Amino acid sequence: MSQKFRSILVLAVLAAISGNAAALSRRDQEGVDALNQRMQAAETRYREAVVMIGNADPEGQKQSDAALEDMEDVVADCMKQRGCSVPTMLAAYKRLLKLNADAEAEASDEEADEDHASALTADVPEAAHAAHLLSDDHRFDKMVQFNPAVQAGIRRWLTDMRGPLISSYENYQYMRHLMWPQYERAGLPEALLFGIMAKESNGKVHSTSRAGAAGPMQFMYATGRRFGLGDDGTGFDTRYDPRAVAEASAAYLNERMGQLNRSIELALAAYNGGEGRALRVYQGSGGRNFWDADVYNQFPSETQDYVPMVIAAAWLYLHPTEYGLTFPKVDAKPATLRLAQPSSIYQLTICLGNRGEREGYMRALRNLNPRYQAESWLPAGTTINATTKIVGLYNRWCTSGARADLARTLVLSDPTTAIVRMGPVSTVGTLAASEAEDGDAKPLQTITSAKADKRKDTKPKRPAHYRVQRGETLTAIAQKFQCDTGDLAKNNKIKGPRFAIRPGQKLKLDGCGG
Repeated sequence: MSQKFRSILVLAVLAAISGNAAALSRRDQEGVDALNQRMQAAETRYREAVVMIGNADPEGQKQSDAALEDMEDVVADCMKQRGCSVPTMLAAYKRLLKLNADAEAEASDEEADEDHASALTADVPEAAHAAHLLSDDHRFDKMVQFNPAVQAGIRRWLTDMRGPLISSYENYQYMRHLMWPQYERAGLPEALLFGIMAKESNGKVHSTSRAGAAGPMQFMYATGRRFGLGDDGTGFDTRYDPRAVAEASAAYLNERMGQLNRSIELALAAYNGGEGRALRVYQGSGGRNFWDADVYNQFPSETQDYVPMVIAAAWLYLHPTEYGLTFPKVDAKPATLRLAQPSSIYQLTICLGNRGEREGYMRALRNLNPRYQAESWLPAGTTINATTKIVGLYNRWCTSGARADLARTLVLSDPTTAIVRMGPVSTVGTLAASEAEDGDAKPLQTITSAKADKRKDTKPKRPAHYRVQRGETLTAIAQKFQCDTGDLAKNNKIKGPRFAIRPGQKLKLDGCGG
């Protein structure tokens, strides 16, 4: 939203609240009439642009944008004109925003679903961006069957799974600008994207399954390869990239729906239970739908559960107030953050705190920066994806000061240094005391071998190699042996930025300090 229109909207709300009941002069009435004519002309221009867009005329989008700008100007002038009804102008503006080429006859001033449309104080230009989303979402309601299985899924999301549902929503808001445009371009409802993501990963980008599925949309390796996912040449698996997987997921679903009579249920069954199985079942049943017993019973129990749970999550995304569900407001305006000093996502999470976010910002930072492991050491000058709020907190708490120092200390702490190695326990003192009680022993003396003295005085040599233990990362090993992570990776031919290593791998410690 432009700053200009934000100001217009705020003033419009104030004007609507205050009102003006005084009789209009002839001159004022003429001014109001002129504004109404300008709005009608803009409306006509916008409708013509919609038709042009529907006919693939490249001038359509330009005309549409120009018409919207005209309407914004009318609203601004209405604020200055005595007797002009700002709510009426805004109503016309919102009506046109919801207009699209294939749903023009359904557009109306009076229609406003409380779960989707906002009141006068709403973010009107944001509604413009979501105009056909509202239409798609309502079509989604008609595309799926709302039956007892879906109701059972809704019950589960609202009871023992309410926490994961809300976490999924919060996680999605940070990635929405990356994922939703891919579904939007493919003509698929946003609710479907949310439902799949909530069920598959709860919106955790680095989620993996025992079967080998990975990422927020849980693509298997082979399926991902078919839709352009996999190693991008740097060692990073793009199945963890929100933008890439949203695009691949949309393409996959449209391909399945093209084979399965545009059935969302069957497309979801293919997503979870295998596309080959779904196609065979569909063709063998003569084209029956997912809920037909002959079709339903041919899918495994996991798929029978998966389909209604995804639909249920999507349904709640569209109709939260109907079920008393309040999704939290998430300040997720995207921004970039340039590190002023070396850091890691772990370190940033500590110094940022959790103001305004109950679980802090680690998940948001990880989801927005899937190429980096949480413990990876990022050099000063590195630019990472964040939000405007995170950038503000970083500048306040993470560049200097006690909290920044504390976060650095905690991240660099090595738990192995807490263990003091004193050598083997000697029993000489115990034996001497025991023998003294019998009267046979000489007075206790400290016995030290020359060999022990030699060990004590000799500084331990730095090992030339190290074998990776389970759970260790390259960054942790570099800190343990006082190496630079990048040098250690280079000497062992380990690709960044993930620096993936495996238990038992033998590393050369060239260039490490000791």
